[in-house]
Amino acid sequence: MTSAGHLEVLTMGRVGVDLYPDQSGTRLEDVSTFHRFLGGSATNVAVAAARHGRAAGLITRTGDDPFGRYVHRALRDFGVDDRFVTPVPGIPTPVTFCEIFPPDDFPIYFYRYPTAPDLQIHADDLDLDAVAAADVFWVTVTGLCQEPSRSATMAALEARGDHGLTVLDLDYRPVFWSSAQEAHRHVAAALPLVDVAVGNREECEVAVGTRDPEAAAAALLDAGLDLAVVKQGPAGVLGVSREEAVLVPPVPVDVVNGLGAGDAFGGALCHGLLAGWGLERTLRFANAAGAVVAGRLACADAMPTTAELDEILGSPA
Repeated sequence: MTSAGHLEVLTMGRVGVDLYPDQSGTRLEDVSTFHRFLGGSATNVAVAAARHGRAAGLITRTGDDPFGRYVHRALRDFGVDDRFVTPVPGIPTPVTFCEIFPPDDFPIYFYRYPTAPDLQIHADDLDLDAVAAADVFWVTVTGLCQEPSRSATMAALEARGDHGLTVLDLDYRPVFWSSAQEAHRHVAAALPLVDVAVGNREECEVAVGTRDPEAAAAALLDAGLDLAVVKQGPAGVLGVSREEAVLVPPVPVDVVNGLGAGDAFGGALCHGLLAGWGLERTLRFANAAGAVVAGRLACADAMPTTAELDEILGSPA
């Protein structure tokens, strides 16, 4: 894809370098070797969408450093448009470490304080024409946690108008916020500007005050959304639109690293929505994508192709 190409999926938010341990089941202080991967939630979603053949781009910022150069190279290698990825002098590209204790304990350690380059996105620097033109525009709650990113995120959402689909990833990370109440205020302001929200029960509670899946989905629709997707772990995924409610079961997997599964789900969700699939097919496809990545160590590097998921689901390519 050329730098001037139309973007089917444009994401905005976190980027960084994941340094994940080679020694599973080992505390970080005892790990001896790590593997380096591209990371960051919005980044992973763009990569996941590109793996499904979508023209995908990313709005973010890196440090003006070697890891920043690595981010650009990795994005291009994955087929993600990096024209909206710019450097911030004096702030290093973030790195993220994790510990791996399958099946459900993956402590994550962000090195991005007191701020990170991707929180230094300014509204005046945005290409709002490109934001408005994307078929799917995907932002995360993390982008609302700090200025100037908060104002930039809101400006981008307001620029969308009625074009395409605008998705808010409810990706609430307590470490980035002073309180859940503060996050709720800013999420509540963003919800009327989006069409789709995606989150787990805890994230829904921050957004709309309840962790009950059905009640949370109803509250999100009441806020003006067209589709609410509530992830329930072993209980599956609930998708509720104004026409239907669908509950799809999880896909069994031997978990290696649970981090990144939600981003794989997000990229696959974008693909299904763009393809015009029904809600059940879309959620089953997204569930399978999340399961594949949960069974692998990396995040961006682990994103599956459409053909891989079709083989798992037994559906045509």
